[in-house]
Amino acid sequence: MVKNGSFYGSWGYNEETYTNSDLYIVQPGMNNNYAFTNIQAQDHIGWDHLFQAQPTIPQYNYRLGYFFDQKQNWAIELNFDHTKYVVLQGYNVIVNGTLHGRSVDTTVNINNGTLRYQLNNGANFFLFNIVRKVKIFSTHDGKIVLDGLIKAGVGPLIPHVDNQIFGEQNRLQFQIGGWNMGTEATLKLTLFKHIYLEYCNKLDYACYSWLEIYQGRAHQNFGTYENIANIGYTFHLNHKKYPLPAGK
Repeated sequence: MVKNGSFYGSWGYNEETYTNSDLYIVQPGMNNNYAFTNIQAQDHIGWDHLFQAQPTIPQYNYRLGYFFDQKQNWAIELNFDHTKYVVLQGYNVIVNGTLHGRSVDTTVNINNGTLRYQLNNGANFFLFNIVRKVKIFSTHDGKIVLDGLIKAGVGPLIPHVDNQIFGEQNRLQFQIGGWNMGTEATLKLTLFKHIYLEYCNKLDYACYSWLEIYQGRAHQNFGTYENIANIGYTFHLNHKKYPLPAGK
């Protein structure tokens, strides 16, 4: 009997578009409990200068997985995206809630004096995915194969938190900061059964909670649309089990 399966791994780079969101601020010692509403943010790709820096400085991603059924139609996968989230500057938002013990409902301009907020060493999406593969095209000898992949999963967020709110700087750090869920549609071109190229479109929803700020915590939810390009390699397994000799 022959058992077939395959491990795979890929590396690539990404770009993101983020939804607007509200940023909730809680600082009990300062009598603050308020929100910046309709915050806007952008990514910071970095790979436009890819060969001028270490490969892990730009927005990168990797996937590690295993196709475990005989036809290799289903897989499990660890899916990581190093994305960067930077709040834009120079526009007005409403701040409402309690600020220094007083009720506020006012408009402020987003600048370095009011809000500098970024997850610029990574918003860092981890997902544990279930993967379904659908064959689209294959040459007769199997040396060129085009597949479609559908992925879905959930996992933790491990952001690097860097912010300055009304002039107060937080302590820069990585932390476990909530959870996310996502789905991904991928075109995968495999060459000579091992090397492959991928183009992926991904939707992710992230719920960040208890992110460190000065004397308090922040909470924020936002959606992300990603474009991703990867190169990878597949390690095929081919384990044979032979029947034991008679009498053994």
